[in-house]
Amino acid sequence: MLMRVASGHVIDPASGIDGVQDIWIREQSIADPPADSKADHTIDATDCIVMAGAIDLHTHIGGGKLTLARLLLQDQFPRDDQRMSEFLPAASVVGNRYLDMGYTTCFEPAVIPCNARSAHAEMADVVGIDTGGYCLLGNDDVLLQLLAEDAPQAIINDYVAWMVTATQCIAVKVVNPGGINAFKFNTRQFDVNTPHPRYGVTPSTIIRRLCRAVHEIGLAHPLHVHCSNLGVPGNIASTLATIEAANGLPIHLTHAQFHSYGNSGPYKMSSAAEQLARVLQTHPNVTIDVGQVMFGQTVTISADSMHQYDNHAFAKPRKSVLVDVECEAGCGVVPFRYRRKQYVHSLQWAIGLELFLMIDDPSRVFLTTDHPNGGPFTTYPHLIRLLCDRSYRETALAEIEPEAAAASQLAGLSREYSFAEIATMTRSAPAAILGLRGVGDLAAGSQADLVIYRKHENIEQMFAEPTYVIRYGKIVRGEGASDTVTLPSVSHTVDVSFDSETIPMLAQRYAEQGTMAMSRLRISDDEMQSTLGSTPNKHTAVRATI
Repeated sequence: MLMRVASGHVIDPASGIDGVQDIWIREQSIADPPADSKADHTIDATDCIVMAGAIDLHTHIGGGKLTLARLLLQDQFPRDDQRMSEFLPAASVVGNRYLDMGYTTCFEPAVIPCNARSAHAEMADVVGIDTGGYCLLGNDDVLLQLLAEDAPQAIINDYVAWMVTATQCIAVKVVNPGGINAFKFNTRQFDVNTPHPRYGVTPSTIIRRLCRAVHEIGLAHPLHVHCSNLGVPGNIASTLATIEAANGLPIHLTHAQFHSYGNSGPYKMSSAAEQLARVLQTHPNVTIDVGQVMFGQTVTISADSMHQYDNHAFAKPRKSVLVDVECEAGCGVVPFRYRRKQYVHSLQWAIGLELFLMIDDPSRVFLTTDHPNGGPFTTYPHLIRLLCDRSYRETALAEIEPEAAAASQLAGLSREYSFAEIATMTRSAPAAILGLRGVGDLAAGSQADLVIYRKHENIEQMFAEPTYVIRYGKIVRGEGASDTVTLPSVSHTVDVSFDSETIPMLAQRYAEQGTMAMSRLRISDDEMQSTLGSTPNKHTAVRATI
């Protein structure tokens, strides 16, 4: 079938388009206009904004940590249907809520290798959207042992490449580098240059070697880093040291709001957003996502068991879970309520917005709430309005805790995001930094994922209620919508090479450190599709010339 989206204002930064034109769709792909301009079906997009489907590059939607959180918080969910929780919906609900806003692709940023099957199985149940995962490394005993022995970079590269391939992931993430493992040795404070109590390796070394490995094996996405000292006043020093540890190689700092704190002022807690924004100007190798705090009840879930242990005293309601994951990582689940009239919570809210508004290039700062840690992903339309509408933002600023408002620079920031900048931050830039082919743009041949928003003076309502959402060429929201169960379940992965002769040595080390064979981690393409329920969409890694 040939579909025409007629007379819409098309915003596609990847193609350099920002104006009124038609978009043509043939079957599952964007198509060139036909010679006779005849369509089987036409959607009138007059007075509408047309964008590619949005991409969330950091949202916790799969894995054992979510199961633990749901078990812990059953009493906080709707009694009639627990799946419909506002801040922790079931997998079967997640996809629908993303589609309701025009999001079509989402990435789980913390796939622990020994739990990768569970994560992919849960993401396969997120019906209607494409997914992908980041392999979690940097606290596993095998890697720390190799680094302690100063193993050649080629061996580190092979280990990372094998793990990414085995877990069917597309990128690599490190959480509190070395700190989760150090916590198991009763370490409670761990900074970027602190030696590990057993291995003697510093987080700086872990970051440098992993950044190099990710770059040299050819992954498109830089090392995805959850920095040391999450949520600790004064942690901006650790964040800047993390940037320097990358040694000029590409690095992505995730939920940067939680790592942009100074320690000045009467409460010894202040904003360091301007400091981080200035450093990004002189370090073009750095990108961030924000992890915006949104007021209300949520739950924090993180592999950073060290700092979740610190935070468990602030749990609301008063209960939490801490888990040690053998040989690989940890997990902490702490329910939390961000309060508008509490100084620290208000300042966190302001710091996130400062980062968005102070970093000029929307291709280097990405829209996230670190769902559910800063707030649920369903708050994105509200967040977009805060970025696009200064008067609305000033009204919201006047409603937070007064001392936090006074301590923030937010009142002096006049910038308003354009729709083109929103499209860059949520479409073209995430696709580019993840190396996704034919996703996040509206060029001929690309995947036919697009969203039609009716122009509205209330920007939040506009982005919360698109008129149409089209997935793989099918209307899934709007007049004539079809059921999303007919859509394919796709997981974005990467095809990366490694030296197979190195693997037996790595497998032997893995067996010595744990209770299962390393080979059991490997998920084949057939298992992904026939057992876990998701078809791999393999992207190509391009090894760097050494």
